[in-house]
Amino acid sequence: MSDVIRSEFGTVSRTVPLRSWAPWRDGLLAAATWGAAAAVTWFLPDVITWGATGLFALVVAIGAAIFLALSVAVPRLGDGARTLVHYGPWFIALGVWLALWELVTAKFGWLPKPFFSPPQGLLHVYVTDWERLLVCVAYTARLWGLGFFSGIVVGFAAGVALGWSKRFSYWGMPLLKLIGPVPASAWIPCTFFIFPSTFHASIFLVALASGVPVAILAAAGVEQVSRAYYDVARTLGASNRYLIFKVAIPASLPNVSVGLFMALYYSFAVLVVAEMLGAKFGLGWYLQFNTAYSAYANVYAALIVMALICAGLVHLLFVIRGRLLGWQKGIL
Repeated sequence: MSDVIRSEFGTVSRTVPLRSWAPWRDGLLAAATWGAAAAVTWFLPDVITWGATGLFALVVAIGAAIFLALSVAVPRLGDGARTLVHYGPWFIALGVWLALWELVTAKFGWLPKPFFSPPQGLLHVYVTDWERLLVCVAYTARLWGLGFFSGIVVGFAAGVALGWSKRFSYWGMPLLKLIGPVPASAWIPCTFFIFPSTFHASIFLVALASGVPVAILAAAGVEQVSRAYYDVARTLGASNRYLIFKVAIPASLPNVSVGLFMALYYSFAVLVVAEMLGAKFGLGWYLQFNTAYSAYANVYAALIVMALICAGLVHLLFVIRGRLLGWQKGIL
């Protein structure tokens, strides 16, 4: 196509290539793999009858149609579809995984029931047992929220005190180093004796798992603050309160953010164990209850729910860290 460029030196004609409207290749491949998974699910007979087979085939076929439509739309969206393009290979791999998963479980029976469930088995759990799952998610969210946030608040305050006060660090740091390496689940016998109910004991275990990494990294962050910052602030008449809240704490936040990520993972690990011991509802209780009845499809369905919740919280922490600590990009 001939394009005319005007400049102070006159008019110049050159050839400019047309914008490429070729389909999104990864989208086409994803549509093909998802379509193959739908075809395998619908047309091949099951070794053992599973519920929601037709529904799963329909859902995967709809996904294939969506990727087919996106393969045409993405080139026209430009930068707006950058995220989709980035995860294109993952969409392809997910379609291949669904097809292979279906073949080795429901179609060929190489991974036998009840220990291994095909994807439609998990979908059947979500369709038939969604009310109980939601109740368990709500109970887990309450327990985790109380334990996690109380743990990080106490851990952060203790960490700042350990990093700021030499006297507090003299007595507190050896105790923290003694308690820190011990898994929170190892304190279960003590907590059940000390606390009046298993719910309060579970909150303490989650808080302990969350608070220890935050305390350690907060203390390290405060200790690493350059003394020059304190000297300059004191020269300008700053009080100790100002030094703590305006100098020490902001400078320690990058370390604290790392501690929050560690606390999140540790708290979820302890949460499952805590809910398995005396809880009446919750995802940990749900796992134990269905394991006892060999309902492994329900177990896998609950594990996926927990993984998605944890991944969502991690992403939320990344967003919060990026917004609150954007001024420290050179440190993070």
